[in-house]
Amino acid sequence: MRQGRLAVKGNICYSTSIKDIAALEGGYLLAEDGRVTGVYARLPEAWSGVPVEDYGDCLVIPGMTDLHLHAPQFPFRGLGTDLELLDWLNTYTFPEEEKYRDTEYAGQVYAAFADALKASPTTRAVIFGTLHVPATRILMEKMEETGLISYVGKVNMDRNSPDGLREGTRQSLTDTEAWLRETAGFRRTRPILTPRFTPSCSDGLMAGLGEIKKTRGLPVQSHLGENPSEVAWVRELCPWARNYAETYDHFGLLDERTIMAHCVYLNDEEIGLLKARRSFIAHCPQSNMNLASGVAPIRKYLDEGLNVGLGTDLAAGADLSLFRAVTDAVGVSKLRWRLLQEEARPLTFAEAFCMATAGGGKYFGNVGSFLPGCEADILVLPEQRSGPRRESLPERLEQTLCLAGEDVHLTAKYVAGEKLFGPGD
Repeated sequence: MRQGRLAVKGNICYSTSIKDIAALEGGYLLAEDGRVTGVYARLPEAWSGVPVEDYGDCLVIPGMTDLHLHAPQFPFRGLGTDLELLDWLNTYTFPEEEKYRDTEYAGQVYAAFADALKASPTTRAVIFGTLHVPATRILMEKMEETGLISYVGKVNMDRNSPDGLREGTRQSLTDTEAWLRETAGFRRTRPILTPRFTPSCSDGLMAGLGEIKKTRGLPVQSHLGENPSEVAWVRELCPWARNYAETYDHFGLLDERTIMAHCVYLNDEEIGLLKARRSFIAHCPQSNMNLASGVAPIRKYLDEGLNVGLGTDLAAGADLSLFRAVTDAVGVSKLRWRLLQEEARPLTFAEAFCMATAGGGKYFGNVGSFLPGCEADILVLPEQRSGPRRESLPERLEQTLCLAGEDVHLTAKYVAGEKLFGPGD
């Protein structure tokens, strides 16, 4: 990570809590050895000799964390939005992911994916690969080249999938161990255990992954409670479990380093279990709309004190930009409030912004804000304006994120104090 001092000037906005955004026009963001030392209205005397990267009237905000996306699905995003989850998997996902036995194909797709992610508002990401070890290594290599910080997982699946995407239980575990040995040398790209979801993983495979997790101390990512048909299927497959969440917890796969994507349909017992384990929920609002999964009760999860961040869920979520995830999170919460649960207040923009930055960033440590001690992940973006009206700085931030779209052109991007691109590069 970058060593030394960094001074950035601009219109600075960042979350100080789930409900509050701090804003300072023409402020100075200072970082040393990759960590924020503070935000100031004037440059402190002790920093008078440090060159200032002055971005004028641009917005300066924390980098965003994408807690859930599938890299091999990059080629078919935007397709199949008339299908529900299980049909969508069989029609689009599984046929595409079978192609990644071809390392040349994998290299082409993953190079394009990595380039797109580098240009996006994402500074940190948690990513599904496929079950193919060589292709997953290629994905990790491409991610390492971006300068982003990420977790990447070799997928495990030994049942209820096409022949070309079904491993033997022992082979799946052996290949996972081999992949972990082969990818130990990356600096910014880390491995994460990735059972696809309970329907595609037998109890024996889950038990084996639980042992690997225990032995190696690895994080875990998977899916939970995304779709009613999926939840019903899990009840049939695992009659011994009291609920879907227990199919992971029984094997030691739920803890503070676990991410469960979606969580649209959790009962109170499951909510209590995730809270007790301090696991993370990746809220994927666009995916939940596109596959007609439903609207996750994020207000309840926040009120319960659960760890909640945002995910694009590429490719069920068609848009790679977390700016879209922020605005969608607010929008779908209004639908839940109006149509399903009047006592559940809609999310505010400040809450959704915090989920995209500090909420998801917490998975990586002290990440996603400009409070002192946070790692200096920084986005610099030009404002999007629809007219001459002069809004407050928080309003300008909200309007910029809502109007930016996927093809946002960032002015500069830093990860842990290291500039990935910007003026003069």
